[in-house]
Amino acid sequence: MVSTLQPGIFARFQKMKKTAIYALTPQGAVLGRQMAEPLDADLFLPASIADAYDGSIAFDRLLAVVAKGFFLYPRQIFVTAAGIAVRAIAPHLKRKDRDPAVIVLDQKGEYVVSLLSGHLGGANELARQVARLTGGQAVITTATDTAGVPAIDLLAKERNLSIANLKAVKFINMALLEGKPIQVFDPEDRLGLKHPERAMFAMAWIGDQDQWITGHPGVWVTWKSHKADTEINRLILHPKCLVAGVGCNRGTTAREILHLIKNTFQDQGLSLGSLQCLTTIEAKRDEQGLLDAAEELDVVLMFFGKSDLESVKTPHPSSVVKKYMGVSSVCEATALLKSGKGKLLVPKTKSQNATLAVALEN
Repeated sequence: MVSTLQPGIFARFQKMKKTAIYALTPQGAVLGRQMAEPLDADLFLPASIADAYDGSIAFDRLLAVVAKGFFLYPRQIFVTAAGIAVRAIAPHLKRKDRDPAVIVLDQKGEYVVSLLSGHLGGANELARQVARLTGGQAVITTATDTAGVPAIDLLAKERNLSIANLKAVKFINMALLEGKPIQVFDPEDRLGLKHPERAMFAMAWIGDQDQWITGHPGVWVTWKSHKADTEINRLILHPKCLVAGVGCNRGTTAREILHLIKNTFQDQGLSLGSLQCLTTIEAKRDEQGLLDAAEELDVVLMFFGKSDLESVKTPHPSSVVKKYMGVSSVCEATALLKSGKGKLLVPKTKSQNATLAVALEN
C-alpha cells in the first residue's frame, strides 16, 4: 500500500519514524527499501514509481516534500546526486545545533557521504551505519575525524552537555588539530577528563578558576549562568544536572510556571541550559500547564507517586500540601528524589499558584 502526500500526513508519520529516505530512481528505490526497515525509516518516492514499493510515501516534487519534512525527521537520507540533495536542503538550513543529520549516497550504495550536521546531528555516525548496510564506504570530511582527533562538540553531545556559545567550538577544534593544549575547567568532572589518560588530547586541567589563563583556548563546564563571553576561544558547556521540582494549583497556566522557572534561574544564577527535567507528583499527570511548560523548555516531565515522596525529608514541609495532596512536599521532594537526594540549590519558592525547587543531581 502506498501513502500519498495529503495535508496533515506528516503529523502522522513524524510520530512514528526519526529517519526519512528520499530516492528518485527505481534502483534508488530498491536500495531505499532495503535500508528503510533496519533504519526504521519512512521511504519517500516519486508518484510515478511508488506503487511498486509497498509502504512507500508518494510525492510529486522532491523540493516540496523536503520542505515539509526537513525538521520533522532528525535524520535525512538522500539516494540522489549530491547536488540534488544540496539544492533540496539549502533553503531550510538554520544552525549546526538545530539542523538534522543529512547524508547522501549513490543508487548503488558505494559512497555514503556525511553532508550536514556531522557531529551534533550525528550524520557521521549515520553515514557509517548506512555504509555497513550497503557494503559501501562512508565519506567523512570533518577535519577532526580525518585527523583522528576528538571533536569537542561530539564529546559534549556524548556527555549530555549543552553548548552555550557555539561559535567557540571551531576555535577549540582548531587548537586540537594544531596539537595545542586545551584548558579544562570542570570542577565536577562532568566531561570525564580529570585523569589525563582519558582525554585523548593535550590538556591543562584547571583546578581553580583563578588558574584560568585568559586568551588560551579552553573549555569551561558549569551549571551556572554565564554572560556573553568576551573570550572567543573559551567554550562554555552546561551539564544537564539541574532538576526543577514543580507543584501547582489545578489549572495553573504554563505561562505562570515558565515565568517562575525562568525568573528563579536568572535570579539564582543558574543556567537553563543545565535543566535536565521537571518533576512533580503523579496526581498532576494531566495538568496541562505543566505539560506545556515542559514542552516549551524541551525537557521531560517526570512524575512520582505519594509512596515515593513520603520517605523524602525536606526543609519546608507544608500542612496545606499534606491536606490536599497527601504528602508534605511536592516541589522539594520530587526534585531531591530525582536528583538522587543531591544538593538543594533553590529551596521552595512561590508564585501565586505554583511552587518551585531546584536540586543538583549527584
